[in-house]
Amino acid sequence: MEKIVECVPNFSEGRNKETIEAIAEAIRQTPGCDLLDVDPGESTNRTVYTFVGSPDAVVDGAVNAARVAKEKINMAEHKGEHHRMGAMDVCPFIPVANVTMDECVAVSKRFGERAGRELGVPVYLYENSQDREYRKTLPQIRDGEYEGLGERIITPEWKPDFGPAEFIAAWGATVTGARSFLIAYNVNLLSTPNQAHRIALNLREAGRGPEDPGKHPEVKGMGWYVDEHNLAQVTVNLTDFKTTPIHLLFESVKEEAKKLKVAVIGSEIVGLVPLESMLMAAEYYIEKESLFVLEEDQKIRLAVERLGLNSISRFDPDQKIIEYIVAKPKDEPLASMSVRNFIEEVAARSSAPGGGATSAAIAAMGAGLGAMVAKLTLGVRKFEAVDEKMRQLVPPLHHTAHELISMIDADTDAFKDYVKALGLPRTTEGEKRFRAEKMEDGLKTAIDIPLSVMTRADSAWEAFKGVAQYGNMASKSDVEVGVKALETGIWGAYKNVCINMADITDQAYKETTMAKARALVERAENQCRIILDILDNRD
Repeated sequence: MEKIVECVPNFSEGRNKETIEAIAEAIRQTPGCDLLDVDPGESTNRTVYTFVGSPDAVVDGAVNAARVAKEKINMAEHKGEHHRMGAMDVCPFIPVANVTMDECVAVSKRFGERAGRELGVPVYLYENSQDREYRKTLPQIRDGEYEGLGERIITPEWKPDFGPAEFIAAWGATVTGARSFLIAYNVNLLSTPNQAHRIALNLREAGRGPEDPGKHPEVKGMGWYVDEHNLAQVTVNLTDFKTTPIHLLFESVKEEAKKLKVAVIGSEIVGLVPLESMLMAAEYYIEKESLFVLEEDQKIRLAVERLGLNSISRFDPDQKIIEYIVAKPKDEPLASMSVRNFIEEVAARSSAPGGGATSAAIAAMGAGLGAMVAKLTLGVRKFEAVDEKMRQLVPPLHHTAHELISMIDADTDAFKDYVKALGLPRTTEGEKRFRAEKMEDGLKTAIDIPLSVMTRADSAWEAFKGVAQYGNMASKSDVEVGVKALETGIWGAYKNVCINMADITDQAYKETTMAKARALVERAENQCRIILDILDNRD
């Protein structure tokens, strides 16, 4: 899965269009970075940039943007309403997809080290990246702003984490670190602003004060009135959506509004939202209402409808969900073919696609047949007694089939590293050793793919067994074909593991991997026999 990190640097320039665009262009031109938004503020004299990319790419993008800012911005001449202390004032890194907070901490430290070393500017760490409590929050570090920095930066307590401990008048200092994704979220009410604010006070973490805290942590909020829409809103920042997710806040507003006899008419997300947050909302409503929803797009639609996200303006997932904005077309030339073209490609005079890709395809079709029979049983009046069982059996078979599809092309691509290693020089003994190491690494990659096919296909056996026990017997032959296909796919993948293992010299890896592969292929043979017996005994 692709790792996505969001970077939201704030620069102390909101009026000079040339400078604003030059910084934006530096981000755009960084390979692997997608610039999502540029938000300049004239009165604050500040521009907020939002871009995403891989962990390495966002570091490059942030450094490139900072380099342009150093050329274009002079803090000695800067005036604006917003608190600030540097040309690149703050540069947070936020985990979005398949990235941990610890990884983002490491990303922020790599950026800080590079900015300090390459640009010669002071950099402070904050939030999750900072261990010292007295300098952990942005207000703590920014206290006194740019004007007070000269006296603070030379003290031992306020020595920067990276870069020189000196006042650089043109730059000031930068703060960087890792923090959770912030979701700006509004719940719409047909009420007065006072009622909306009353609800906000009950729910936000700070509540009405230290003696009367609110219900939900990691929530900052208030109530206000939106004249252009003729409604009130509870407007909040969810500073950690995993602690207080959007659906929990929405349901809490509904509870509070009911007490005040106030109507809730939907909500809106301001800016962008991570996919995980939307899926969390979908899963909440699926469980709450005992729904059966499998596909991701249907889950997103459910979340949009239950949260009323279309109430003010249309919620377009492709423009609001970060992962969808930056999504790249899947590189699956084989899996995207028609059945005829795939078979013709296999039959062509070339070594790829070969047995590995074919095994993944056969296993995928086997799991797919199991999912089909379970779905054909689900919801049929005649089989209402096993409806709950089918709800549990469909997802593992459905998802296994889809994941095996993606492994069809992965198997064909598995030898790329090995082929690349073959072309390495081998003149000296050192070059020969390096080439041999890289060739072995390439072979291990080629082995790991079919082993993954075996492991993923193996996860379908228990669900298949349930389909054989409780599924519609009118589809008996489909189950029989399915289990034999699943077994054959695993057996074929096993043969690919074996043939690629011949040139491996790492004996510990060879023994461990072959033991795992043999166990999986033996289990497949055994499980297939058990399921076929179950079907025969149901006659």
